[in-house]
Amino acid sequence: MRHAESLGNVDELAYTRIPDHALPLTDAGRAQAVRTGAGIRDLIGDEPAAVYVSPYLRTTETLRLLAIDDLCERVVPEPRLREQDWGNLQDPDDQEVQKQRRHEFGHFFYRLPFGESGADVDDRVAAFLSELEAHAVSHPRTVLVISHGLTIRLLCRRVFAWSVDLFESLSNPDTCEFRTLTGDGDGWKLDRPFVQWRESPDGSGQG
Repeated sequence: MRHAESLGNVDELAYTRIPDHALPLTDAGRAQAVRTGAGIRDLIGDEPAAVYVSPYLRTTETLRLLAIDDLCERVVPEPRLREQDWGNLQDPDDQEVQKQRRHEFGHFFYRLPFGESGADVDDRVAAFLSELEAHAVSHPRTVLVISHGLTIRLLCRRVFAWSVDLFESLSNPDTCEFRTLTGDGDGWKLDRPFVQWRESPDGSGQG
C-alpha cells in the first residue's frame, strides 16, 4: 500500500524546506487513510498480519490512521522500504533539472547526484524480500507493506521478475492505493495490473 496524500504530493517546493522523511500527511491525506482502513481490514481478515512500514512520517502516520492495531501481530519499521533518496533538502531549480534528466535517462538507472538510482532501491528491496522469505516458516502468512510509489513498483518487479523496460513503463499507484499479491505455492498473482503510461519497449507485460 502506498501512503496517503502528503504535503510533498501537493507542494513540490516542500522538499526544499522539509526533509523528505519528515513530510507530513495533508488533512485530505489523513481523511483518506481513515477511509482506507476498512478496506485493509477486510483484506487482512481474521489471521494476524505482519506489518512492514517505511520509517518516513507519511507512511507511519498512514499506518496509525488505518486503525488496524488489533490485526497486527508485529509492526516493523523497515528502512529498506523508504522512498528513493533524492539527497537532503532539494534546490528548487536543480530539482526540475534532475527530474528532466531522470526522465530522459530512465528512472531505473539514473543516479541522483546526492541520492540513489532506481537500481539502488531495487537492491535494498531484494534484500528485504530475501530476509522475508528466510523467515517464512515462523512468520504470519499475511504481510502488509506500507511504502512509496516507486518502491512498491520495484517490490513487484522483483517478485514477478519484470524487465527494467516494463518497470519504467508503469505508473506509481495513487496515494492510499494498494495491490494484493497472493501466493499459491507455485508462484505469485497480482490482483490487478499497474497503469501503464506507455507500452513496454521490450514488449513484456505484467501477466
